[in-house]
Amino acid sequence: MIARMWRGRVPAAKADSYNEYLKKTGFADYQATPGNKGVLALRRIKGDEAEFLLITLWDSYESIKKFAGEDYEKARYYAEDKDFLLEFEEHVSHFEVLVKP
Repeated sequence: MIARMWRGRVPAAKADSYNEYLKKTGFADYQATPGNKGVLALRRIKGDEAEFLLITLWDSYESIKKFAGEDYEKARYYAEDKDFLLEFEEHVSHFEVLVKP
């Protein structure tokens, strides 16, 4: 199993609306992609910013490519992300899952 990790920061005032937006975009797309084994969405608010860490679980790199494209290490964004995100990380991280819950 492969874990794909992405981080994003939004203004704290937009944290709840960004979470709702993620449910309609990224989360829905993850779940609709064959080979996706789940998503863990984490958030922490520090001062006037909210940081999101999304960890998606996949059965293979081929499945990740179905979601992200051939350049699967590149972060995938949606048009409305510009209304929320403070910056755009270019790449995500992938890790082999050695122990799962």
